[in-house]
Amino acid sequence: MSAGRILVTAASRHEATMEIAAEICAELRRRGLSADARPIEEVSDLEGYTAVVLGSAIYAGRWLAPALAFVDRHREQLAARPLWLFSSGPVGDPPVPADQIGADLVALGESTGAREHRVFPGRLDRHELGLMERAVVRLVHAPDGDYRPWPEIVEWADTIAAGLAGPGPS
Repeated sequence: MSAGRILVTAASRHEATMEIAAEICAELRRRGLSADARPIEEVSDLEGYTAVVLGSAIYAGRWLAPALAFVDRHREQLAARPLWLFSSGPVGDPPVPADQIGADLVALGESTGAREHRVFPGRLDRHELGLMERAVVRLVHAPDGDYRPWPEIVEWADTIAAGLAGPGPS
């Protein structure tokens, strides 16, 4: 089975989540697959893509509005393709456990037929934040730092690649 062309896209406020998408795309390419990493704002349709990896930064336990709007616009197309979801945002050591992120994200995975939803710790740099964001970060005592687990992200991309390759000849 040919995997066709894979779209890897994400909604990212300060580029950290899009950097995860770019790494997933690069790993899929290293595995011999055809993949495009595109910011979610640049994707108008899914024509020509046979699979999608879709992510969003998480703020206050929710995906960003552009990611939710993307799902609403393309729900039928997403449900008709192999789909993997990822979220990025919990920070700290240890980060917020994935099961505490929110029921909204579980429902999102179910409504789109996603094969899997992974939550990766994110990156926080107060210098990149606006006034309101800095106030929220201060309120919840979120620590600065880059907590993205690159080996885990690459391993997940390898799992996606294997899932698209399907079973070999018996």
